[in-house]
Amino acid sequence: MKPLPDTERRDLMRQAACVAGAWAVSGALPSVAAGEARPHPRSLLVDEYASPWLARRIEPGQAYLFNYPYTASPVFLIAFEREIRPIELITEDKQRYATPVGVGPNKSIVAFSAICAHKLMYPTPAISFIGLRSGGSGEPAQVIHCCGDNSRYDPQQGARVIAGPAPQPLAAVMLEWDARSDQLHATGTRGGEMFDAFFEKYAMKLELETGSSLRKPTGATAVVRPAASYSKQWRSCKA
Repeated sequence: MKPLPDTERRDLMRQAACVAGAWAVSGALPSVAAGEARPHPRSLLVDEYASPWLARRIEPGQAYLFNYPYTASPVFLIAFEREIRPIELITEDKQRYATPVGVGPNKSIVAFSAICAHKLMYPTPAISFIGLRSGGSGEPAQVIHCCGDNSRYDPQQGARVIAGPAPQPLAAVMLEWDARSDQLHATGTRGGEMFDAFFEKYAMKLELETGSSLRKPTGATAVVRPAASYSKQWRSCKA
């Protein structure tokens, strides 16, 4: 495996240090390290005109989407009003990992795979059954909710499962923020990736939607779109 570029290595070390510090303060250091991130091509987040999608353009509490690390794999991009701190989560195969810290000027921007960890439902150009919605009684203000099986995830807690049959959290996408330019890059993933099962289940459908090979890497840039323009129709999840 090729060594990580200096910028990515520094980012991972910073996040690991933040996690270790948080656990040390709580007096509950885990038995495993912060978890390894899977490096993928470093992609600059841009708009449809190829201009950088700056962190300040992300409205708190609104969902945006981009495709990463493949042109056929969608990702939620969300900012919140408060700093997002790392927590320890566990995958379906019992692998512990640390969720990424928030990035941006308020350390509040996070990204998660938009592929539901249960039935692998995802936002398509025509319709989406999974999206950012208001939380219910006893839940956080906003949740990522999949109408297909009623799996619900908390995006302020590493997209951990808070309801439904999903067997693990949504995979996190690592983000890097440049304070000088306000630009954002996607650099890898952490947690339980679902890409193999996703591509196997939807092979023909994805090829028709994207017009390219399933595992085509995103490349140097990834286009960000507001959720409303990513899919033509968003299901409300009402019974």
